[in-house]
Amino acid sequence: MSDTIYSGGCLCGAIRFEATGPAEKPHTCSCRFCQQHTGAPTAAWVEFPTDRLKWTGPGAKPSTWRSSDYSSRAFCPACGSSIGAIDDEPVVALLIGGFDDPADPALAPQYHSFEDCRPGWLQVETASGEE
Repeated sequence: MSDTIYSGGCLCGAIRFEATGPAEKPHTCSCRFCQQHTGAPTAAWVEFPTDRLKWTGPGAKPSTWRSSDYSSRAFCPACGSSIGAIDDEPVVALLIGGFDDPADPALAPQYHSFEDCRPGWLQVETASGEE
């Protein structure tokens, strides 16, 4: 059985990726870093080991900004699209909205991180049925 390849990229197409599954830890997050990185009250992420991700677009790898002791936020230098977070522990967390098929059931968030930072007016439901 072969692994699934998930593809996606930024708004302008300069940064493209192919991630070889399985998709790990799909989740939503409402921490302030995610809110400010995406401009949204909650971000939807999925993780892949670094060695299972290839940058395939003409822009090669995304630009990064060091956001914490263990992670850098990734974005397209041409159009500014948020791509994800590249962690030191060799993990890349990609924003689900950047995938070519964000509706793929394998990318459905299973849990919600930093729920205490979520605005009270926003309801977030995960595939596990938790809010």
